[in-house]
Amino acid sequence: MTIRAYQEIYLSKAQAVLGEAFDYAVNICEIPGDDFVKLFLASQISKRMENGEPSCIAGKSGIEIVQDVVYETTQKEIQHEAEISYSRSTEYWCGWAVAYYQWYSGRKYYEIFRAVSFSDLQKMYYTLHEADITKVADVIQRKINAQFPETNLKRIRTAYGCTQAELAKNAGVSLRSIQMYEQRNKDINKASVAAVYGIAKALGCTVEDIIEK
Repeated sequence: MTIRAYQEIYLSKAQAVLGEAFDYAVNICEIPGDDFVKLFLASQISKRMENGEPSCIAGKSGIEIVQDVVYETTQKEIQHEAEISYSRSTEYWCGWAVAYYQWYSGRKYYEIFRAVSFSDLQKMYYTLHEADITKVADVIQRKINAQFPETNLKRIRTAYGCTQAELAKNAGVSLRSIQMYEQRNKDINKASVAAVYGIAKALGCTVEDIIEK
């Protein structure tokens, strides 16, 4: 299964923090969304959030996140006062949704925003903001798959930190088979149950994680 940087009990807090950060940056500080994303990715804050550091995902407000990001990347201090809002803006939803997908997928923020821009997220809002968050994750996942056409097997093996040869030995599958599955020259969905189970067990994941949807 996907190894996540922090427990699900902190997920709603992380979503709220990033949602508030995007809302504050765009609507109060008047930083264009795509520009704020660039600052966010250039900062250590994005890395600390994806690594699940409590001081970022639970110890700061979205406003403090923006202040830290802007100061770290531009050496400028933001002093815009936050306004009380009782509704969730499009920008809040964008941060809220991308924080969920990052937790769900375990991907780096720079990878996510390479496939899905802030403008893309804004466009998704109108059709998906009332949908279940898992549907939003599915839409982002399809964009990720288009941007990074690697197989689930290669992605998980790389994240696990083993070579194709090591995986083949540990799974009891030929090296050539591993190579062909990763190159999509053989369909892993049609592999024998024993082979797929052996690969999944060697990688510490489920069979569902490595088959292609």
